[in-house]
Amino acid sequence: MKRKGPVTLNRREEIRLRVVSEVGAGRWSVEEAARALGLSPRHVRRLRKKLAEEGARAFMHGNRGRPSPHRLGDDVRAKVVELGAGRYAACNDSHLQELLLRNEGIVLSRTSVRRLRRQAGQRPKQERRPPRHRSHRDRRPQEGVLLQVDGSLHYWFGPDQPQTSLLGAIDDATGKVVAALFREQEDAQGYFLLLRQVLRTRGIPLELYHDRHSIFQDNSQRPWTIDEQLQGRREPTQFGRALEELGIMPIPAHSPEAKGRIERLWRTFQDRLVVELALAGITDIKAANRFLPGFLERYNARFAQEAEEPGLAYRPLNPALDLDHVLSFRYQRVVARDNTVRLDGRLIQIPPGPRQRSYFAARVWVHEFLDGGLGVRYQDEWLVRGKGNDVAAVRARKRKPALPEQPPTPSLPLPLETPSLAVASARPSPALHPWRRWNTGYFKKHPARTESLTS
Repeated sequence: MKRKGPVTLNRREEIRLRVVSEVGAGRWSVEEAARALGLSPRHVRRLRKKLAEEGARAFMHGNRGRPSPHRLGDDVRAKVVELGAGRYAACNDSHLQELLLRNEGIVLSRTSVRRLRRQAGQRPKQERRPPRHRSHRDRRPQEGVLLQVDGSLHYWFGPDQPQTSLLGAIDDATGKVVAALFREQEDAQGYFLLLRQVLRTRGIPLELYHDRHSIFQDNSQRPWTIDEQLQGRREPTQFGRALEELGIMPIPAHSPEAKGRIERLWRTFQDRLVVELALAGITDIKAANRFLPGFLERYNARFAQEAEEPGLAYRPLNPALDLDHVLSFRYQRVVARDNTVRLDGRLIQIPPGPRQRSYFAARVWVHEFLDGGLGVRYQDEWLVRGKGNDVAAVRARKRKPALPEQPPTPSLPLPLETPSLAVASARPSPALHPWRRWNTGYFKKHPARTESLTS
């Protein structure tokens, strides 16, 4: 039985039709056509015979236009569409597929459920956003223009040791790791120490590329203060304020891929540094920080490359710049009547000013330095500055020692016999109890009553 209807050929079938037609016209041999089409001569003769009997329809697949034997029944398709628009309209495709299997006994894949719903015009519960367009960013032309900083939490000392964080800074132009240090966790003090390494060994970079961690920017949902509304921006974090004072432009990354240079660095370090630390027998942070300079020197010699432009873009540190003052945590406090300020349970005594001046009610800045020292600054003048264990100006607030936890007192069984009336009558009445009469001369005037109570 010959099939009727229009004939539609794809690209491959159209090429076969043309070649086999050339064979039928005598312009091509069967062997030439077989080599051109990648078929056997026997199959070419079969196609030539079918072309003479059926025409171009001979090159169409026999199942074209026929419904698939695995096609869902119309009743199942209608039920899925009905449930997807009615009872389960609030479900996404994956959830609907699970509910159909659990509640309705309909076995379908998520892809089939999704296809049926889209064909029926049912929109997805959540529109899937297309991937954002990303363009290639060239390296900065000169060393010191841009540094990328980040932290990596990993089992640096082996799988049997706790996780620690490795903070690092890599130059964008050369791929050179300019500073790194281990910390127990990724914290602001660690980034201050990392920045101090860069400033002392290299200089001041122009830009700093970082993620959107709360160390670098304020991510809280609190309402803006009046000062922030007047300034048109949120108050910077402790680290962000230090960058402003140093003239370093912060650049927050919008995705991990944006700072891919330092992300790839962590992959290399987790492959190489972990092995070298294990070979050196290092399992603590102090020893690892002493090991890092030599490792970074070998790494930079192996992987760093030359910048596009020679020279360094680092700005030299001003000799008059107080680096400890810039890289410190600052908190505003109001001086108490006794000329003290408090910070985290520590009491700082402010000495008298000129002519025994008191700083009561003055707003001062309390500085916490990286070495643990404290300082108080008022109107660009240091009132107190103690470093390390200097306790002449800084003293810790005395706290009551915590009482050791006492074991619970075992409950004693109640006595079987009741106390006698003589014992009960020896207890003084509440009104005449000595604790209530301590400030009166009652017992001095009545010594006999005192003896009766204490006997």
